[in-house]
This record gives sequence, C-alpha cells and structure tokens, in this order.
Amino acid sequence: MLDGRALVDAHVHLARIPTLRMSWDAWAMQRRADGDPRAIYDHEGSPIPERFVAYLEQEGVDCAILLAEYSPRVTGVQPIEDIVAVASHDPTRIRVAANVNPHLHYPMAAEVERQLALGAVALKIHPVHGGFPPNARELYPAYAICQERGVPVIFHCGTSNFAGAVNRFADPLYVEDVAKDFPTLTIVLAHGGRGWWYDAAAFLALMRERVWIEISGLPPQKLPEYYARHDLDRLGRTFVFGTDWPGVPGIRANAEAVAALGFAEDVLADILAGNARRVYRLGHLAAVTRP
Repeated sequence: MLDGRALVDAHVHLARIPTLRMSWDAWAMQRRADGDPRAIYDHEGSPIPERFVAYLEQEGVDCAILLAEYSPRVTGVQPIEDIVAVASHDPTRIRVAANVNPHLHYPMAAEVERQLALGAVALKIHPVHGGFPPNARELYPAYAICQERGVPVIFHCGTSNFAGAVNRFADPLYVEDVAKDFPTLTIVLAHGGRGWWYDAAAFLALMRERVWIEISGLPPQKLPEYYARHDLDRLGRTFVFGTDWPGVPGIRANAEAVAALGFAEDVLADILAGNARRVYRLGHLAAVTRP
C-alpha cells in the first residue's frame, strides 16, 4: 500500500535478460530510486520470484501486471510462459497479460485462447514494436474473443525510441476504429498518447466510456502539462496507474509523484488501484506491509 492506499502497477516488464534484443542499459532506466533491478535476477538473467515479490513489497505494490511481448524485430520475445512461472509464486499479487503479433501468430483466435487459458487477465497489443496497425483485420478474431469474455485489450499508444519501432502505428485513430467495431470492448491506452497524441488519447477516453488511459512511461509531474487542455480531475477518472518498469526510477517514486499532483482523494484512490481493479477484475488485493 501507499500511505494507506492500495497500489496496482498495471504495466511491468519482467523479461528474462537473455531474451532481450537490446542491452540492459538500453532497457532499464539507470537513474533509480529503488536500487538496482538486476538484484532481482540470478546469474543467468532469470528473475527469482521470491526476490521480485520482495521488491513489490518494498515498493508498496499490492498487485503488478506483467506483460508478455512477441516483438522480435525490436525488443525480442518475452513469452507468456516465462511470466506465468513468476506469477505462480504469488498469483494474487502478480497477474499476467497476454500478447499477440499477427506476423507470428496464426490462427489468431487459437493463440489468444491458449494464452488466456494460462491465466492472462488482459491482452496487450504492441503495434509499434510489432510493425502493424491496431485495426489490422488479422487481429479482429482476438478482439471478438476479448469482447465476448470481458477481457480488456491494452494498446501501446505512444512513441518508442527503440530501434525498429514504427511510431505511426501508435496513433489513437487506429484504436478508434477498433472501439467503433467492438463497442463493448474495454480498451486501455498504454502511455496515454505519449509523444504527440495526448489530446487524441484524452478525447477518445472522454468520448467512450470503455476507454481508459494508462499513464505508464509518463513522468507523473508532467501530466498536467501533457493534458493541459483538459480538466485533470475529470480526465483522471480514466487513468490507470502503471510504470513501464524497469524503465522508470521506481514504482513507489512514480506513485508518490502522482499522489503529489493534488487529485481529489477518490480520484487518486481510483488512479492508484480502483480503476485497475475494475478494468482487470482483480478482486480482493492482498495487503502488503510497507517497510
């Protein structure tokens, strides 16, 4: 918990280091408030579940959602099986999100079904690293399954500076097509339009009640600047807290920075945990002890 408030980090990358296509220094932020994340790993570069749980406790995290990623051209392949193995150590505190790439997965519906059967609480779509538009028709069977089952779909919606990224596919206009074609699908815009789409992401979230903005990868103190054209308390009701760890100084540091922005107490509680609990149907969150 964070000062008595539940805390959910809805965007965490716990890749095995050998699966990364880039160096650790490019992957993880070097200026940190939470110690060296490599202490979580063994000498072969695999995360040690007990150490990761201890890290979450240190940071006050009640629940973290780990993301699989199949993006061999940019970041590499972090298969869902690797993160399921970590989540099984503490399945209440650690959840997983599936990921599909239409260049790799066929038939699409079968792969989505397979990953959901492993316990995924959401489906992540990464068009920027995968090199495809979010409204690609090959993905529609995945969206149909998620809509039918009430599984949220997370879209990477923001620029990436990694080599090979195709940033034009981060445009929220592509996601608007999906929202129109699947009107009861729950959609999360990861990174909230980072780069030059903040207004587009905000308008989409305010226009459609099933669209949420996840603030991962955004310096919290800059949120008022990024969304200056909007009432931040109103827009904040659509925010889901996430960090993009290890690409941030620390989970607690980011959460404390959000808390310092002056949101109304009910809005802040929903940003830090309440909205994630509703979107991902997390249910009861086991309380953690703050050191």
